[in-house]
Amino acid sequence: MGKARKTQKFAGLKRMISLRDNRIKDKKDKVKKKHAKKKPSDGSNMSIREVPQSSSALFFQYNTQLGPPYRIIVDTNFINFAIKNKLDIWQSMMDCLYAKCIPYITDCVLAELEKLGSKYRVALRIAKDSRFERLPCTHKGTYADDCIVQRVTQHKCYIVATNDKELKRRIRKVPGVPIMFISKHRFSIERMPDAFGAPKV
Repeated sequence: MGKARKTQKFAGLKRMISLRDNRIKDKKDKVKKKHAKKKPSDGSNMSIREVPQSSSALFFQYNTQLGPPYRIIVDTNFINFAIKNKLDIWQSMMDCLYAKCIPYITDCVLAELEKLGSKYRVALRIAKDSRFERLPCTHKGTYADDCIVQRVTQHKCYIVATNDKELKRRIRKVPGVPIMFISKHRFSIERMPDAFGAPKV
């Protein structure tokens, strides 16, 4: 006799797990325990997340408080770089922004220049010029970077003039504050929408 041919089963059903199977019972028990642990939230143990309030001076990233006459806080090394490049601070600021500029200097910056000694006496003499507006400091210590960042965060009406990379990095985190710096023997500015005189960097 010949071999019986095996025919392929097309509609073969998969075996189903019995409802009394232990594996199904374990899963159901775990789900019940989870629901039992969860208590209805009454709002007393909710975590409170504080979001810093955005400044009213900003319209998104655009600073509405900036406008001529521009108020510019000058850093220690900005004065030194201006002297090295033989640039007149007041004239160069006006050439950059095409408007009247009022340079401001804090007590910290003056204290830093005094600490640098006789080598930077020309910079100190420029900083003590009557055309510079003085900003008194109330905090302890004479570290100018912290003072400038704190002042700029509170009042968004200033432009910061600095060539310090670390200070620039910190100020870029504060929205709406432009940075003036010296490049290619002239003053330039970044993050300023109306700076037509500033060269493209």
